[in-house]
Amino acid sequence: MLNRVILIGRLTADPELRYTPTGLPVATFRLAVDRQKNQAGEKQTDFINIVAWQQRAEFASNYLNKGRLVAIEGRLHIRQWTTQEGQRRSTAEVVCDRVQPLDRRREEPGPGAPEGEAPGEFAEASEPEAGGDTPGPWDDQ
Repeated sequence: MLNRVILIGRLTADPELRYTPTGLPVATFRLAVDRQKNQAGEKQTDFINIVAWQQRAEFASNYLNKGRLVAIEGRLHIRQWTTQEGQRRSTAEVVCDRVQPLDRRREEPGPGAPEGEAPGEFAEASEPEAGGDTPGPWDDQ
């Protein structure tokens, strides 16, 4: 079986960085990805939820912002939960294994940093921790 997703798009807002109760960083953001034009010649855009954990979350929070063009590699995850009213809900998101900026930063660089460059080539996933899948509040319930 194979579950790989590769996307190129622009961030719709700055990443939101939070920490789980155990202290793991997690960043969430949306990516606007253009589809091929339809038969009428109109451009269509998909807005895809992205979740980044650990080093990728901190990288996204520190170096990505609204409008940045990025490549994301990861896996599709369908998260399900039950609301307080007892209704079943689900959402699709891409859990990010790699994130690669594809354009220059638009904000002013910090002291001693080369203009428009983030350190390193990309943020890549490390081996999963013992216990299986990515831990946190997004696990299936």
